[in-house]
Amino acid sequence: MFESILSSAAGTLSVSTSLICMGASLILGLVIAFVHMWTSKYSKSFVISLAILPALVQVVMMMVNGNLGTSVAILGAFGLIRFRSMPGTAKEIVSVFFAMAVGLATGMGHVLFAAYVTVLISALILILSKTKFGEKNCNEKKLKVVIPEELDYNDVFKDIFEEFTKSCKTIKVKTINMGSMYELTYNVILKDLNKEKEFIDKLRVRNGNLAISMERAEEGIGEL
Repeated sequence: MFESILSSAAGTLSVSTSLICMGASLILGLVIAFVHMWTSKYSKSFVISLAILPALVQVVMMMVNGNLGTSVAILGAFGLIRFRSMPGTAKEIVSVFFAMAVGLATGMGHVLFAAYVTVLISALILILSKTKFGEKNCNEKKLKVVIPEELDYNDVFKDIFEEFTKSCKTIKVKTINMGSMYELTYNVILKDLNKEKEFIDKLRVRNGNLAISMERAEEGIGEL
């Protein structure tokens, strides 16, 4: 079903088949770029690179006449060049590999298979991005509280946490203000988001109205 359109003869490359492969690479590259734009934050230079990358990989594959071992060795050499000046996020790296995989397929002449893979993976990316797959509990918060040094940070807020939170995990304890105060960092899951102000007010009473901050828990691990 997924047969190559390229001739198996060594050194043979017709104009028509090369144009078909190049056109397929550019079209599928644009599809990958649009999917990335729809599901992620992006820069213009990055999505342009995504659109062109399958065609570049396909050219490399054709220049070695479909010899997969040689092609992978050449692409490995290209991989020594930094793709971007800034570290990429997980989504960006997946998109780069996606574009390279499509370029490998079109470079081997498997145009129909490349289109099939592009449609399938793009649909999967769109579905997973638009659903709640992998999302953290929206009630989870990162809490920072400053307390004076005379308070025991182990149990100072125990009763308040039991009243307002489902779970509470101490992330970090550090001294500030020349060691006269502690800054406590927690990951908490609130029982009721509507009682967040009441929760903070009780913490303020307990810590003597020193600094308190509440923010979304870090989503974090978006870079590879």
